[in-house]
Amino acid sequence: QVQLVESGGGLVQAGESLRLSCVASGRAFSSYAVAWFRQAPGKEREFVAAISRSGSNMDSADSVKGRFTISRENAKNTVYLQMNSLKPEDTAVYYCAAARLGWEYRISTQHSKYDYWGQGTQVTVSS
Repeated sequence: QVQLVESGGGLVQAGESLRLSCVASGRAFSSYAVAWFRQAPGKEREFVAAISRSGSNMDSADSVKGRFTISRENAKNTVYLQMNSLKPEDTAVYYCAAARLGWEYRISTQHSKYDYWGQGTQVTVSS
């Protein structure tokens, strides 16, 4: 079992950057693929980015490609989401999630595949 805590959210202006962190407690963090999802008011939760347990495979949503980068440091039990060139439409609560997906390169964009979730961190981008 793993517990996840997000941090790094805040209020920024369009064009600025933020780095979110997701710190996991528990053992064997390197056994888990991790993803970031977000949910804006009145909208469904959507996939943002994912990284395999080995860190060698990543994917991101088309809406954030070229602006957001996911990375991980297994030695620190931490996954990051570097968000550059933020836009007002990026405003949402951002959640990290973890799952044991088996094969070291496997990731998933589906929130139903993830068993463990953090409490979320608010990101607000003003125009």
